[in-house]
Amino acid sequence: MAMATAAAAGSTGMSLPVLSASETDGADVAWNKAPCRFCGTGCHVQVGVQDGKVVAIAGDKNAEVNKGLLCVKGYHVGGILYGKDRLTQPLLRRGESYEPISWAAAIDIIADRIEAAPERFAFYGSGQWTIPEGYAAQKFMKGGLSNNHIDPNARLCMASAVTGFLATYGVDEPAGCYDDLDQCDVLIMWGNNPAEMHPVLFSRVVDRRSRGEKVTLIDIGTRRTRTTEHCQHYLEMKGHGDLAIANGIAHLLIKNDIYDHEFVNSFCNFKAPDDTNPNLNGRSLQFDEYVALLEPYTPEYVEEVSGVPADQIRMLADLFGNRNLKITSLWCMGMNQHTRGTAINTMVHGIHLLSGHFGKPGDAPTSLTGQPSACGTVREVGTLAHALPGGRVVANEEHRQQSEEIWNVPPGRINPKPGFHTVQMWESFCTPKAEGGEIDTIWVQVTNPGQTLPNLNKLFNAKEGQDEKFLIVSDVYPTATTRLADLILPSAMWVEKNGVFGNSERRTQQWFKMVEPPGEARDDCWQTIAVARRLFERGVEGMQDRDGKFLFHIEDDAGKEIPTWQWEHYYDTNVDEHLFEEYRKFTRLKHKDLAPYAEYVKARGLRWPVVENNGQWLETRFRFSEGFDPYVSAGKKIQFYHSSTHDDRAQIWFNPWIAPAEVPDEEYPLMLCTGRVLEHWHTGTMTRRVPELSRAMPGAYIEMNPSDAADAGIRNGDQVRVESRRGALTMVAWIEGRGKPPKGTVFVPFFDETILINDLTLDAIDPFSKQPDYKKSAVRIRKAN
Repeated sequence: MAMATAAAAGSTGMSLPVLSASETDGADVAWNKAPCRFCGTGCHVQVGVQDGKVVAIAGDKNAEVNKGLLCVKGYHVGGILYGKDRLTQPLLRRGESYEPISWAAAIDIIADRIEAAPERFAFYGSGQWTIPEGYAAQKFMKGGLSNNHIDPNARLCMASAVTGFLATYGVDEPAGCYDDLDQCDVLIMWGNNPAEMHPVLFSRVVDRRSRGEKVTLIDIGTRRTRTTEHCQHYLEMKGHGDLAIANGIAHLLIKNDIYDHEFVNSFCNFKAPDDTNPNLNGRSLQFDEYVALLEPYTPEYVEEVSGVPADQIRMLADLFGNRNLKITSLWCMGMNQHTRGTAINTMVHGIHLLSGHFGKPGDAPTSLTGQPSACGTVREVGTLAHALPGGRVVANEEHRQQSEEIWNVPPGRINPKPGFHTVQMWESFCTPKAEGGEIDTIWVQVTNPGQTLPNLNKLFNAKEGQDEKFLIVSDVYPTATTRLADLILPSAMWVEKNGVFGNSERRTQQWFKMVEPPGEARDDCWQTIAVARRLFERGVEGMQDRDGKFLFHIEDDAGKEIPTWQWEHYYDTNVDEHLFEEYRKFTRLKHKDLAPYAEYVKARGLRWPVVENNGQWLETRFRFSEGFDPYVSAGKKIQFYHSSTHDDRAQIWFNPWIAPAEVPDEEYPLMLCTGRVLEHWHTGTMTRRVPELSRAMPGAYIEMNPSDAADAGIRNGDQVRVESRRGALTMVAWIEGRGKPPKGTVFVPFFDETILINDLTLDAIDPFSKQPDYKKSAVRIRKAN
């Protein structure tokens, strides 16, 4: 059979007759809770099921995150299950076509590839993995195969946020929560567009104005967006201008003596990069040294390199210097997809610390995530090439021993050498073995790297024609990735399986399976366990624990092993609960304590650390702050108890302004930025199959400044040829549209598989997080012939 792609995804969907709650009154509709399948906000929905099908979606009024509200994608989330081209059977490539095969044959093929060369196998996962799915993959690779070549697509979206938190506090994830949006007097968006990307969260702030509250909104960005329309201040910056802006604010806080002396003296140290040995600990500074490093960053110099007027830098400094205000900063991809992403993350944290705008409701630096479990599954479970569950790392002997003990595997099973990060993994996979390519087989679950990797011609398309390379893809629809797949596995999605997610505010959320997946589609977690069992049956030592039992051994109440590797018995027990309870043992080291699984069944999510008090499991809204965080010692007020300097202090970093890795020049005079749109999520694999969303935004485009368009003789709706040093594409021009890029810049969204903008993007990465910069690639344009 020929393998379809999602090129015409908008025409392959089926309209879902979503009913309102009132329309289902008296009808035989069963309702249950679930977090939304899309972004990292973690909105809760009520899912209505009738006759084995999702027929209704409603916002969950009992959920603190969204209080009954959903965005346009959320209201249509049920429709993602019912695209007409769902994958329903395993498919094996034969030449230019695919033939259906059995699941048993598919499992054997994967086991053959792994058994033949386990060190040349890699697992590429996702912030869309559920926590149990990611945990199973993590245990399979690191606890079973002694192989650390496992990394997630979240490396592409939030890795710099992780390294920023680690460098500042010694531990990952935000101290604040969404409650800050209800309390802040000032909200600063650092290069993000929450009006479209996190609209439910943004509405919490905008709605306060309708109640007569005064909230100052500030948009620091490289183009005007729908967020800008709601802001009192728009600070238009050049790429990497945020580095200079942050230093400029810190410079003025000190020069004008409006920084928080007591907070800094009590709770902070100062750091700068260690150029002789670059690492996240840096080198220590005295306060006077920090002041001297900031001295060049006058408002006038910051204006020169950032493009933001000096008076606006002074305005920001005056706001941060006012401790009667409560200030929250939000950021997402603008700061993370950045070759200095770790640096700018630390610097925004540093401004909050220097000014004392930290540790109180409404005073918080908060990163947002783009995927539903980038926090829960990637950052907490640790499905990164260097990490282990619960904030541990493979390079730390004590951490390896702790993990081996919990997994009950022999000492020394876990490999101390970090595996390949995402860019390195795919570059190795696309490099012939004879030329040094160390990865021959990659198994992809729950993501679409054939559309999302940067510099696709180098990091993905180069796989084509290399017979020695083998790509396995578990997915729900044909994608840009399945186009080059050798084996395609049909997966269950969302409420077709049990699941647990972890959202951007440390909230862990559980749901149960509600409907059956189509055809032979099966859970990703089952797929991993089934392959592990096949290897166990073949005598692969790594699939046994210390006692000779199967790595994923689960018993019933009578002590009899449940054959969860057999699909017909997978739901004889709740595999998610077994895996989650084992994973919980990892969470206390870094004070990311989770409650028992049963507590999440009852709740609309709980924010960790969740601790037991007199028989009740209590969540934590604000970390490191006395009165909120149970791990802060009495009388400490603020305690950074995982401080990298082991003194309960956070680190305020100086980092210099550095130009982007690629800047416009005479040959490529424009700067390309990529991103998302309101109607579609990530690569559009799901949302482009919802007719209502596809009609609302049918295809990608290039946003242009009117002056640049006029210079090139381009008018609204014209076809435009866009070229970079890595590739070329043709697309339609949108001038004075939803977003308004300044002169010299263009914007293209990445949701459209027919216009793979990542053919053009740069693969330069941050030196610490290894995260690519999708926001700054030099291009040229001309009117297409």
